[in-house]
Amino acid sequence: MFIDPGRLEIRLREEFGGTMGQSRVVVRQAVDLADSNQYEGDVGVTLTNDIVIDELSDAPDGTPPERWNWWIGSLEVAYGGYGRFGIRQYRK
Repeated sequence: MFIDPGRLEIRLREEFGGTMGQSRVVVRQAVDLADSNQYEGDVGVTLTNDIVIDELSDAPDGTPPERWNWWIGSLEVAYGGYGRFGIRQYRK
């Protein structure tokens, strides 16, 4: 796995703000996505912290979960099968 959860959580807050809970839920989803190998199969590259940060930087605005859902929505439109990685609810 090329996701470093601790470092990704810190980078998410540094780049996009939000709460610890918000960054943690994004990290959990990123780890699940990486573990599924779906992104690698569809895009042809291994999911890394840098890719997550770069992709979330393209989102128009928002907290880490809002940006994550925007990206996951883009992947869903492009490839299908990404809805299960979306964030529906998280604890504050």
